[in-house]
Amino acid sequence: MFKVVLSLILISASLLVRAQHPPVFAAMTSDSSFIKVADLDITLVKYSYKPNGVRFLVVHDNEDTGVKAGFDYIRWSGGELIDSQYGGVRDYTFTHMDDPYRIDPNAIYTETGVKTRLKKEAYSSGEIEKSILDAGKQIVNFYDPKSIGYFLTLHNNGDGGFGISSYLPGYDLSSTADSVYINFEMDGDDLLYVTEPRLFTSLKKANVNVILQSKFAENDGSLSVYAMINHIPYINVEVQHGHQEENLRLIEIAIAALKEHGLIKKE
Repeated sequence: MFKVVLSLILISASLLVRAQHPPVFAAMTSDSSFIKVADLDITLVKYSYKPNGVRFLVVHDNEDTGVKAGFDYIRWSGGELIDSQYGGVRDYTFTHMDDPYRIDPNAIYTETGVKTRLKKEAYSSGEIEKSILDAGKQIVNFYDPKSIGYFLTLHNNGDGGFGISSYLPGYDLSSTADSVYINFEMDGDDLLYVTEPRLFTSLKKANVNVILQSKFAENDGSLSVYAMINHIPYINVEVQHGHQEENLRLIEIAIAALKEHGLIKKE
């Protein structure tokens, strides 16, 4: 059954128009890195304009509000943005030896994550797991957190399906969160997600929706878990699709918090 369903997804994905990435403006440069996972081609494009220590990462190819807001920031303040391009969809979907596979590209940064979250047939090839894990390593290496000292990611979500309330006691993601701060005047779908208490404290003072990841969060292969395991400060700006102005506001607040703790050198 999975093979039939995923085959239909693959056919549908091939018919979709590629995500509309913002145009490169004058004086912006770009550099690319290419990843091959079975028959799936992934392009990482790094857009740069007056590099200043700010670097964004976008791992999903269907979350363009974050990309556009990142470009808005870079246009006026400078920085870099790495955009993942693989067909304008959320998941990686591909085939290997006639077997279909699917995985969220935010689940490929740990071996445990790949093993538990890869959708595949019962007797599919095990070698594909190494290929996916290698893709995660290539994304991390291209972003190069060691050179800048943090991860700053951009994600988007749908209206009402996922948000700050998802992390409250009794809800699906409560075990993921150590602490949650809510500004009830904000849309619950717009929030920041961090892995360090000092960043949580700063963002709480800024009176924005913010979640501190638990040290006991499940190893789901996500970049935030990878960052915590490797002691790399992490901030995700998570905003509802279409909330571009709010996305830019939260980006600016996130960057201010990183600068406050010396994680971005002040210009």
